Amino acid sequence: MDAKQTRLGVLLALAAYFIWGIAPAYFKTIWFVPADEILTHRVIWSFFFMLALISVSRQWSSVKALLQTPKKILLLALSAVLVGGNWLLFIWAVNHNHMLEASLGYFINPLVNILLGMLFLGERFRRMQWLAVLLAAIGVLVQLWTFGSLPIIALGLAFSFAFYGLLRKKIAVEAQTGMLIETLWLLPVAAVWLFGITDSPTSHMGQNSLSLNLLLMAAGVVTTVPLLCFTGAATRLRLSTLGFFQYIGPTLMFVLAVLFYGEHPGADKMVTFGFIWVALAIFVLDAVYTQRGLRKIPD
Repeated sequence: MDAKQTRLGVLLALAAYFIWGIAPAYFKTIWFVPADEILTHRVIWSFFFMLALISVSRQWSSVKALLQTPKKILLLALSAVLVGGNWLLFIWAVNHNHMLEASLGYFINPLVNILLGMLFLGERFRRMQWLAVLLAAIGVLVQLWTFGSLPIIALGLAFSFAFYGLLRKKIAVEAQTGMLIETLWLLPVAAVWLFGITDSPTSHMGQNSLSLNLLLMAAGVVTTVPLLCFTGAATRLRLSTLGFFQYIGPTLMFVLAVLFYGEHPGADKMVTFGFIWVALAIFVLDAVYTQRGLRKIPD
């Protein structure tokens, strides 16, 4: 991979995780819209944006090839449920002042990925990875035992996204094509819910202001643009390199929550955050040393 492509990959990775990190600020601007309603807009407009993007990039041949594999189409229905549930929980958490716990969920997520890799993909833990996962588990258990609370939102976000990633890895479908089919699965439910069932002051687009409708339609952009940046980065960078950028998102969420939205982490959450941050530091150091060791091995 030449240096120019690597630099472009780094810029795309930074863009993807930066947008994911500040995405809560977008959802905060439409806090008065119910979470389930925002989710329907996210699904509907993401579908149409993916249609446009696949048309522009001329990837319909990939879609046609995927449609000839019914098993993958059915598995994408399951991944659609997982990602839809993750989106709904994230939107609800942000708009109900649980942004700190949402950021905690995405700090935990890489460690859950390691655990699922061992359980379902036959991957082996290195000793430092075992220690990182153990520290994360201790952090959650301390919060439960000492303070009688469990970070349900964080765990829900971490595990739903980890299982989504595991399933998408198993399906082995290109990101844009897979997302088109996922949103297609969710589209009928979203349309029926928005136009036929839900009845709120914002559910009738014909009665909304133009600015509100544009904000709701922007949910598709907020969903698809960072995904495109991420997939562009993934094709230009090593997966191990890309992994170091994933902490930008939850870090930005944490900063937004504390500095701009008045959320104050209590003692229970700070205990868990402390354990998770130490675990992630060990995880990153282990990855760095392992990568350096591999580079020293002669071809």
